[in-house]
Amino acid sequence: MTIEITNRTSAMSIIDTADATYQRAELPTRIQATYTTRFVGEALDADRSAFHLATGPTVTPQAGDVVVARVSEILNHKRVETPESRKAILFPGAIVMLAYGHRYAADQFLAHVPDSLEPCHLVAAGGVAGTVTVQHADMDDPTRIEPLGLLADASGVVNLSRFAPYSLNPVPALGDPAEELGAALPGRPTVVAVLGTSMNSGKSTAMATLVNGLTNAGLKVSAGKSTGTGAGNDPMIYVDGGAAKVLDFTDFGYPTTFKLDFEQVRSLTVNLVDALAETDTDVVIVEIADGVYQGETARLLRDPLFQSVVDRVVFAAGDALGAVGGVRELQEAGLDVAAVSGVLTSSPLATAEANEVLACLGVPVIDTYELTRASVSTALLPQDWRTS
Repeated sequence: MTIEITNRTSAMSIIDTADATYQRAELPTRIQATYTTRFVGEALDADRSAFHLATGPTVTPQAGDVVVARVSEILNHKRVETPESRKAILFPGAIVMLAYGHRYAADQFLAHVPDSLEPCHLVAAGGVAGTVTVQHADMDDPTRIEPLGLLADASGVVNLSRFAPYSLNPVPALGDPAEELGAALPGRPTVVAVLGTSMNSGKSTAMATLVNGLTNAGLKVSAGKSTGTGAGNDPMIYVDGGAAKVLDFTDFGYPTTFKLDFEQVRSLTVNLVDALAETDTDVVIVEIADGVYQGETARLLRDPLFQSVVDRVVFAAGDALGAVGGVRELQEAGLDVAAVSGVLTSSPLATAEANEVLACLGVPVIDTYELTRASVSTALLPQDWRTS
């Protein structure tokens, strides 16, 4: 989605809102919307005259705020994902619409939301802006951007949450007896969570092949991603696998989930499952980003409400040691691990190693693409479902 603005004037005025006093500037002529800002892009398309830029030294960005920025130096990220998840090539001087967000990516960047409209970085191709503080040794430096201002309208600065199609509903609080009963989702379908040792362990591919296998069995499957960094690639893979309904955390107005309050993380996960179960769905599959030791994930796995919502887990790993350690961690947390899959299944030797040790834990290792077989995928559902 590319937004064309015909008014080329650069007149500025002072706007006094409930948030702060800021300088108002006209929008640039051409703005490339991104995956994380797709819903805002639709609103901008519908009524461009309703928006302007908030700029000046008093503007303090918050996570989820929408920023219009100029690409000043193209380094690591050479493309951005459009709202349709096409990879658009970046050119020097391109104007892009991003969302500020914190990012935790062990294989790429650690980034935070800056406290001003200072030059910063494109930290994710899905359309996330932030300041990189730590990066992987194999990563190029992050692509540099110059924020022109926050997108604003008559209500003030635009945050993704204002235009998202879903909002969070309350879930039982920590310590509430209701959370242990799964009361948030009465009559819910079977829920399978897909987790992994880390980034790039094969979670999304395993999830898509599982979706495909269950669909091949004649089941109606919904799929989503409840934590991570906004990107359209994973949801599109779920669609390709045959999922009837697909959502992720950006549908709830979050560009990323790193540094969210834990109550928001658990509420977001349950609300996502709830939304995916709204239609006539047999199975909901939900991906949890990063690895089992990442802060929010590690705590979520031990949350009684999460455990009451998730029936079984498929675990993706990159090698035998990671597979065994991850399964033990999940089982100790109280989760029912159905199988191990992921990158390690590309290696027959690694698969054999993992199978030998995991046999005593009652967890099979299944080749990722074997999950597309109806008999294999349905065997991973809970026993009471298979015998019903």
